[in-house]
Parts: sequence; C-alpha cells; structure tokens
Amino acid sequence: MKITVVGGGPGGLYFALLTKKARPDWTVEVYEQNRNDDTFGFGVVFSDDTLDEFLSHDPETYDKIRDHFAYWDDIAIHFKGEEIRCSGNGFCGTSRFALLRILQERCRELGVNMVFCERIDPADLQSRFADSDIIVASDGINSAIRDHFSESFKPSVTIKSNRFCWMGSTRQMDEFNYFFRKTEHGIICAHTYQYQTDRSTWVFEMDEACWQGHGFEEFDEEGSKEKLETIFQEELNGHGLLLNRSNWRKFPRIFCENWSHENIVILGDAKASAHFSIGSGTKLAMECGIALSQAVLKHGEQSVSAAFKAYDDARRTPCQIIQHNADVSLGWFEHMGRSWDMDPMQFSMVVMCRAKSITYDNLILRDPDYVENVDTAWYEQYYRESGVDVRDSRPTPMFTPFRLRDMEVPNRVVMSPMAQYSADQDGNLTDWHFTHYTSHALGGMGMIFTEMTCPSPDARITLGCPGMWTDVQEGQWKRIVDFIHANSDTRVCMQLGHSGRKGSTQLGWEKMDFPIETADDNWPLISASPIPYFADVSQVPHELDRAGMDRVLEDFVQAAQRAARAGFDMLELHCAHGYLLASFLSPLTNRRSDGYGGSIENRLKFPLEVFAAMRAVWPEDRPMSVRVSATDWKEGGLDEKDLFAIAEAFREAGCDLIDVSAGQTVPDQEPVYGRMFQVQFSEAIRNVPRIATMAVGNITDAAQVNTILHTRRADLVALGRPHMWDPYFTRRAAAHYGARVGHWPPQYLSGRDQAYRELAKARDATIELQRKARPNQHQKAMQQAAE
Repeated sequence: MKITVVGGGPGGLYFALLTKKARPDWTVEVYEQNRNDDTFGFGVVFSDDTLDEFLSHDPETYDKIRDHFAYWDDIAIHFKGEEIRCSGNGFCGTSRFALLRILQERCRELGVNMVFCERIDPADLQSRFADSDIIVASDGINSAIRDHFSESFKPSVTIKSNRFCWMGSTRQMDEFNYFFRKTEHGIICAHTYQYQTDRSTWVFEMDEACWQGHGFEEFDEEGSKEKLETIFQEELNGHGLLLNRSNWRKFPRIFCENWSHENIVILGDAKASAHFSIGSGTKLAMECGIALSQAVLKHGEQSVSAAFKAYDDARRTPCQIIQHNADVSLGWFEHMGRSWDMDPMQFSMVVMCRAKSITYDNLILRDPDYVENVDTAWYEQYYRESGVDVRDSRPTPMFTPFRLRDMEVPNRVVMSPMAQYSADQDGNLTDWHFTHYTSHALGGMGMIFTEMTCPSPDARITLGCPGMWTDVQEGQWKRIVDFIHANSDTRVCMQLGHSGRKGSTQLGWEKMDFPIETADDNWPLISASPIPYFADVSQVPHELDRAGMDRVLEDFVQAAQRAARAGFDMLELHCAHGYLLASFLSPLTNRRSDGYGGSIENRLKFPLEVFAAMRAVWPEDRPMSVRVSATDWKEGGLDEKDLFAIAEAFREAGCDLIDVSAGQTVPDQEPVYGRMFQVQFSEAIRNVPRIATMAVGNITDAAQVNTILHTRRADLVALGRPHMWDPYFTRRAAAHYGARVGHWPPQYLSGRDQAYRELAKARDATIELQRKARPNQHQKAMQQAAE
C-alpha cells in the first residue's frame, strides 16, 4: 500500500511515522513545500494528557522530545499590578523547530520518504500521485487542497475580530504567564511561555480599535516590535522581542463538514482550527494523526472509505469539543474589557475558567489554596455589596443568598421552568403538579419556577398546559405555594406566557410543535405576523391587531393579579422561544409594517406594554423577571445589539432579572450546543448592561454552578433536567461542599446529618483517588533528563 502525505507539519509527520512503524512494508512519503529547517512561529504547547498519548503510541518519539521540553505547573495571571498563581496545570512547551526536527528524524529512522521544497498543485494532485492508495492533505491552515476540493470538504471559514501576532523573547520563565495591560487605546494581552532554555513565546492580542489606535501595521514587524517592547518593558524584564514572520493576523476559525474526497483525507489545521488561547492546534493535529493512522492500519487495505469513516467517527466529536472550547475562549478574549472592573482574584478565575472546560471543582483538585483565595475574595465582595457577612460560614458561592427587591433567595440554585403537559383539558392542575412542585421544593433549591402558565385558554401550547384564568386554577396554585412556604424556604416564581404561533400543538412527548391531530381540538392562533411555524404543516396565525393586543394585555393583567393573590414570590413574563411576545422581538417572525415592526425599538413596544401593565398590578415589593431568547441561532435573527436593547428596555420598565435562554424561534435554527452553551449570553448581559441575570442551558453539576457565579456570568443558575431525576440536587451539593446552610424540614434532620457525613467522606476519597491517578510522570522524566 502507498500513502502520500502533502504537508510536513506535526500532524502529517506523526501520522507518517506511526503508520510506517506499524507497517514497514507499506510505502509512506511526505511532500513539504518548505525546506526541512524552515519553521514559522516559536513554541508549541502540550498538556499532560497529550504527553500520555505520545508515550502510549510511540515511546521512542516521546523519549526524543522529552529532552527538549520546558515543563511548567503554574499559570500566572498579571492584572492591575498583581500576580495571581494557580498551580497543578501540567503543561509543557518546546520549539516548533525542535519538534519538527525530531519528527523528521524519527520518520527517516523508520523509512519514510521525505521530499522538501516541492509545491504540489492541487489541480494535479490525483494525477501526480495516481499510484497512491491514500493522499493525506496536511497542508496547513491556508490549505490549497481544501480550497480546491471545497465542494467535497465543504469548509466554512470565519475570520474572528481580534488582531494577534507571534513573537519570541530571550526572557526565561518557569510558568505560563498572561500579562494584561490597559493602554490609552484599549487592553492588550500577552500569552507567554517558555519553550527552551533561552527562549519564550509571546503572543500579543488586542481588539481592532486598540490595534488601530496604536498605529500597528500588518506587515511592519520591526515597528510592531518596537512599540510592544515599550508597552511591555516591565514584563520583558530587560529582554527584547524576537521576530519570525511576526505579522499581524486575524484568527480563521475553520470547520469542514466532510473530511475526505475519494482517496484524499484532510488532517490538521487544514481540517479544523483551534484558537491559540487554549494551546490545542498542534495537539489537535497530532491526536488526529494518531486516529487516522489507526483507522488506515485497521481498514485501509480492505476499504479506504471505511478507514476514512472510522477516522471521522473517532475524531469528529473530540474535535468539535476542542473547537467549541477554543471558540468560547476566543470569545472571551474578544471581550476581555467586559471583565476589567473585576478585582484581581475574580478576574483570574474568569481567565482560568473562560473556556468552560475547567470548573470550580477542577481547580480544587489542581490547587486548593488558589480556590480558597478566590472564595475569600468572593465573600469579601459579597459582604461589601450586600452587607450580609458569610465570611465565617464560607458556604461557596452557590449557597450565598441573593436579594431582588424584598425577596431574598436563600441560595443561587433554581429549578428551571419545565413543561409537564399534565393539566386537564380545561387547564386545571392535577395531583401530578402538586407532587412535582412540592416534592422538588423539599430538595432545597433557592427558587422554583413554574412551567409556562397561560393567561387564557387560547394561550396554551398544548391541551396539557396549565392556566391562570379561573378561580379554580388560582386556588390550585395557591395550595402549592402555601405548602412550599410552610415547609421550606424555597421561593416560587410563576412564569406567564402566551404560545402565539406555536400553540395548539401535541404534547411534548408526542410530536412536539406539530398541530393536534384531532382537528376539532385545534384553536385559531395569533402572532406578530402571519407566518406559520412549519411552512407546510402548521396553522397560519392571524396577525395581531390592536383589539387583539388589548385582549391579550388584559389576560396577562388578570393572571398577574391572580398570581399575586396566590402568594407567588416573583413573576416572570415569557418573551422567548418563539412564543407570542418573542414573535414581536425577533426580525425572523416580525414582518410588520406598522409601529410594532421594523427597528428593535418598535419590535419591543408590545412586549413592553404587556410587562408595564403587569408591573402596575404586581406588588411593588416583589420582583419581576423576563425570559428572553438571546439569539435565534439563525442568520438574520436577533444579534447582541438587539439583546442589549431588549435587556435595557425591560430594566427601565421595572424588570429586576433577565432569564437568558436562546433559540426555538424557528424550526431551522442552527444552535451551537455544548456544556453551559447559553451562559455566554447571560455573561454579556450581566457585564455590559449590568442587569442581574439567570443562566440556563445544559448546566448539569454543582461545579458548573459555582464557576458561573464566581466568574460573574450570572447571579442565579437554573437547572432543568438534573432536577427531573434528582430533586435533591441542591441538598446533595451542600453536603458535598460541607455548606451547612438552608432550611431542612424537621422530619428530615437525621437524614441531613448522615448526608453531610457520608458525602464528605465520598468527596475526600474521590479527590484523593484523582490525585493519585495523575502522577506527574512527565515532569519527573524531564527533570531526570535535565539532571
């Protein structure tokens, strides 16, 4: 079998040597357009986990690179004149030149044919290598092969906004350093790390306004070097900067829908790019090289297409996870000024947790002293802002109280509004609702949200949705609220909403969002504009006129009055997920030509009218919130500017909290899922308009809750599905952290004491096992090699 690799970067070389090592009888060749001693950039970074991969797949290569790595354990964040350190991170760096030389030498030892200084024209690729069974396109981030076969690979390239350049320095350092500098034109961050004895990498990053303000020019390396040496004179500690094609660039975020075309397979940055702020570009390329080699060795002789499928199956999800984390990290650096007002400890926590892959509990495992210092800063700030002293009890952020008007929530954990579809056909509650809400309230969360409750029969999503338009319904809700207040300190919020064009549909576990199958059970729909949800299936809604608006407004007002009499602590207006009020906000669903369409100010008018009317009858001492979709996950939909305008308008109307969700506006949305995938929107509202927020969306554990709060991404954190299968999520977390706060029913006190004992033992045992399972073999090996 013959394999040709086009591109001599780390991913392609590692694939070649692993494949040749396993099958010496195969012909493996590498074509590289540059010279063998050319390299661009300075250092590369690997984590302990990546080093484990190298050690397990080719110990000989690992032994060779081990002698050339600079190892560090600490990350140091320099902010406003302070240095904050977090240890236990386990990273190493080496020069890109040294890594390429080692991989080239290993390829030669194994018999890989390498050809340098030869550019391959993509148009001639398959004819030039007609005798090759497999062609590996590893020709870098500007891949000519990817672009030539773009109809097959289907790449999408997004150019991000920040400017950056790579330089080097002779300054030595024993840790990874982030140097943040605020200049007259904006904030500049230097990402720096050692990669060999007398060299360190310096990546400078800033936004476009800062870059232009300083007068940087894209190809003026010497001029940029001089300016940056002046700005970072203190950090360089008497050393200068080094250049190597140190031009200013914007990061291209690359994603390919397909990774193969006939006998061509794509690898490395040509396939997927990961922002340098998480140091995973070379890691991604080499780990994909491992997976491609394994797939080719297993399937290649029988079926090249099967090999390519196995490669895709093995690496597609890991690549997307790394890209997602890198995208989130990149996004933070694009807006790092939004965190500039923080105190140094909180800012450091944001930097450590910016990509969402590191959480509060991860940091406890890495460096418990660092977390203790971060917690101490949190308690001090909480005391300054609230006047409530929790410094002695140290309950962790998720167990600190939070106040909105006269309502105090005992902790920051919220049970999300979750549709139960269990009301009878007249919108009345059933035994299910009483059991569901009251049993969960005994679980100790700070607040419970009801599912979306409807102010009129035609406002329902389904025939199983509960209502608040009759005295019977008001009494049923009051019974639930009274029980919760009598037996817990959990607060209760009623969420009121109108389904709009998404109404008259089947139950959630049937065919969601599709019309009720029995035609007689359907009812007429209304929306901002006469656009059906599903073009060929859904009912066309009537465009709401002024008379209809008045009727809807009156329905919401009477429901708000009923909620107040029923004793709810807070009231939320649902303006998200494509329902009636959301249909006014989104340009995808609002095509009106009157005063309620067009600009965001006009699109806000009717939702604000409803909110203001509800606020007028809702008790002044009780808070109100609004749920919004921060994005429609669709081009042409809501953008960040719209989001800020929406949040600010509702705040001016008396809103106390923005409940930040996303999407569900249109059926062809294109969401970007992942852990805590909507938190970025809550963070933006919290840090720019500076409004209290509640974060929701794939938040699954207590560590994430603490991370979100510590990094000022939200003030409250709502969990949905975790509460479905564990009503006692909050109590379990309190026992895990040893936070002896909150009310327990006297009937459960003996269980409380046992929970704290047993979960404390389990926590300590788990931490000890994790620490023992991660011996720092690489650091020891490199120290021994140095000796």
